[in-house]
Amino acid sequence: MTSTTEGEVAPEDVLVALADPIRREVLTVLVREGGATSTSLAAGLPVTRQAVAKHLAVLDRAGLVRAHRAGREVRYEADLQPLRQATHWMNALATQWEHRLAAIKDLAEGATGP
Repeated sequence: MTSTTEGEVAPEDVLVALADPIRREVLTVLVREGGATSTSLAAGLPVTRQAVAKHLAVLDRAGLVRAHRAGREVRYEADLQPLRQATHWMNALATQWEHRLAAIKDLAEGATGP
């Protein structure tokens, strides 16, 4: 597990949550519509409301959704900050690899040069 600061979600939690195509679709719908209930989400997906509730729980643990109770109804909204944090982490990792590969290339080209 990656160490995170207060309020941040570990990148692997976000990646695990987004590994499932149904969860990606749930998040897409929440972003597009600005929020929804598990019942309204299930109406547009090939899974039951109970399955949607389980997917929402995974997205919630990753910090990607927030639940708001309005009377008997629970509405969910997307929170993309953990996704931005994971993207930042992946970009930093990619930059490190680019530097390493450039160093290897320089070494290889130097070894075969005149």
